[in-house]
This record gives sequence, structure tokens and C-alpha cells, in this order.
Amino acid sequence: MPYAIASDQTKLHFEEAGKGTPLIFVHEFSGDARSWEAQMRFFSRRYRCIAFNARGYPPSDVPHAQSKYSWRIAVDDIAGVLRHLGIRKAHIAGCSMGAYSALQFGLRYPAMALSVTALGAGAGSDPATRKAFLKNTEAHAQLFETIGTPAALKQRGFSTARIPQMLKDPRGFAEFRRIHESHSGTGLARVLRGVQAKRPPVYDLERELRGFRPPLLVMCGDGDDGSIGPALFIKRNCRNARLWICPASGHTLNTEEPELFNRNLLDFLTLVDSGRWKPRDPRSVNKSA
Repeated sequence: MPYAIASDQTKLHFEEAGKGTPLIFVHEFSGDARSWEAQMRFFSRRYRCIAFNARGYPPSDVPHAQSKYSWRIAVDDIAGVLRHLGIRKAHIAGCSMGAYSALQFGLRYPAMALSVTALGAGAGSDPATRKAFLKNTEAHAQLFETIGTPAALKQRGFSTARIPQMLKDPRGFAEFRRIHESHSGTGLARVLRGVQAKRPPVYDLERELRGFRPPLLVMCGDGDDGSIGPALFIKRNCRNARLWICPASGHTLNTEEPELFNRNLLDFLTLVDSGRWKPRDPRSVNKSA
């Protein structure tokens, strides 16, 4: 089983398929590398694809110390996996928690990012609901570490943004739940406290987004209420960004609508790889609207 070694010696399990330009996938809180299977199969026909489990998600290490988990460390771990594989530059695609890490990777490691794709980024960013988000995050962390993952998931249920997939693809939804239930309760609690609760809201990144250098594709479902506002915010403030909103869809388009997700991502990557991707022309901005 292959592992990359992070800067603090944490082992990160990864999977690799295909040859060509590197494309690395960064998973959401409720998923892991398995969540990208539809993308690994599709894109490995054209790209060198890598998916890895974040720290806290076996078979990656689950460090005991809370200090081993932060949004900055999560971003550095992406760079660590790439360096372990001898990759200088790669396309970075992340979902939800992984989308935030991908965004920050584009800000902190722009020279290593051929492009960034952020799917479903921004949970907990709304100032009106920020306090409730932090309260729920801590409550969920306590559940995971005291009663374990399967029991915690049964007690807390699932978010409204998962309902579209549950309705249109019960089999895919059941697979998502099986993956989530297999996770370490200790690891999930550490990630909630160190990564999810501590990261700056997307709405605090306006200045940074205005200077964002890599090509950026922002994606979300129109039924993902927590991500639509941040997606529009990113698009408005980053002239390097393109935005795709998928109709009648929820939080994780890569598993809910894999064909649509793959085709839109492929179109974006093709533009970047062929040198035909361009930032937004300032003349197209309507300043009086």
C-alpha cells in the first residue's frame, strides 16, 4: 500500500492511475480517496491521476495530537504528496473541505498549481449562520469521538445538501454512507476541530482572491445552499475564475452527477492545457448593474 510522508512524518495513503499531466484529487470531510473513483477511471485515460486520504482518514495515519490538524497543514499535505511523487506542477481538484484546501493551495503554492477546481467550497462562511456552524461542528466532534462514527452518523443524520443524491441515486448515496461510516471517529473529531472550525470563511478571502494566479474553476449544485453564495463571491472577486452551477443537484457533484462533472472539468482542463484559457476581460464587467 503506497504512502507519501508528510513534513511531520505523517503517512498519507494515496492511489495513482494513468500517465500524462498530473491531476490530484482532494476529498471532502465525509469522503476519502474512494469518493473520486469515477474521476480516477475517467481522467486516468488522459492524465496521471492521484487521490489520497487526508490525515485522520485510515489507512492514512490518525495522529492523536490535535496540533497535527489544521487547514494550513491540510494544504501543506497536498504539496507533500506531490513532492513525494516528484511532481513539480499539477492540476488540483477538491470537493468541499478539499475544495477549500485546493483554493488555499492556489494561494500558497501558485507555482505548483497548473489549475485549481473547487467544488462545493464555503460551508460555514455565511456570517448570519457562522455561530451555529461552529456550535454544530463541536457537537459533531464530540459525537464522533465518544460514540464512534456509525452511531454518530445515525444520531446526527445527514445534511439537506445530500438529499438530491439520495433521491436521484439511492445506490450511490448508500455507497457514500458506507464510506463515511468506515472512517475513524477520532480522526473525524480532530479534523472538525482543527480544520473545519478554524479555517477562515471564504468571505474573508476577498483580497487574496483578487490576486489569485492559477486558472480557477468553481463548481456547485443549485441545491447546495451553503456553497452557492461563496461560489458567486469567488467568481466576482477572482477574474481568473469560471463558474458552473449544476441544476437539480446537491453538494458532491463528482459522485452525484459524475458524467456532467467529468465533462465540465475536462473542458476546463483542456482549455488550460492547450493554452486557450484566459482570465475574464475587464471590459465585460458591468460596473453599473
